[in-house]
Amino acid sequence: GIDIGEDIFNKEIKMQAELAVDEADVVVFIVDGKDGMTANDLVVRDILRKSNKKIVVAINKVDNKKAMENIYDFYELGFDYYIPISGSHNIGIDDLMKEQKIKLQIDLKPALTEEQLDERILRDFKEFKNKQFKHALDKLLPQKMIPIVIEKTKINEEKRVNEITKEERRNLVKVLKKFELTIKDFRPVEEAIITSGGINIKEINPKTMESKLVKGLYFAGEIIDVDSYTGGFNLQIAYSTGYTAGMHVGDLEE
Repeated sequence: GIDIGEDIFNKEIKMQAELAVDEADVVVFIVDGKDGMTANDLVVRDILRKSNKKIVVAINKVDNKKAMENIYDFYELGFDYYIPISGSHNIGIDDLMKEQKIKLQIDLKPALTEEQLDERILRDFKEFKNKQFKHALDKLLPQKMIPIVIEKTKINEEKRVNEITKEERRNLVKVLKKFELTIKDFRPVEEAIITSGGINIKEINPKTMESKLVKGLYFAGEIIDVDSYTGGFNLQIAYSTGYTAGMHVGDLEE
């Protein structure tokens, strides 16, 4: 998202977000329905208005009466499309998906510029010049990614590497630097690796992992309401909380 902080990291994030907005057909502007509209929301609104793109405001965390009442405050943003959503309660997700296809663009080689990546591919092609294209990407990509990338490049997988044109090679670079995925739907919650929620950390003593409400009750791992920044189960949280709880369980008085 776009952050109005002034440190170098936030400036870089803001620059990348603005570039993404420039390339997008539709922008989904996610706001926090639980907290209501903030000064940051107004700043982001002004940035998005300059883009002249279709803006869909997704009002997140609309899962209680107060959040529902906050919805109408966001109309002050002045956009045309508003969708209340809640991932944990599966509210509005279908509407958001129907509003516009959601596309992700992934840089599969973020450490390399397009020029550097092209040079890297040229070296590989020189080494594998007499092989078929499908056998020339082993050093560049994981095995399971190779057929997917080949399909997106539209280069015949049986084609010899020394027959691949400069235009085809540059298209390969483009696919790798801007690998595009379209989200069609969500997988069922039964297949989820993690779901949000758990014991509120305010109810736990962080030094012992003991409940502040029930003496002798300890918590560890995913039962606690803590998710990692990238989503999914965080092994460090599991190890640290489990170790801490284990070290203090025996401290109880008889």
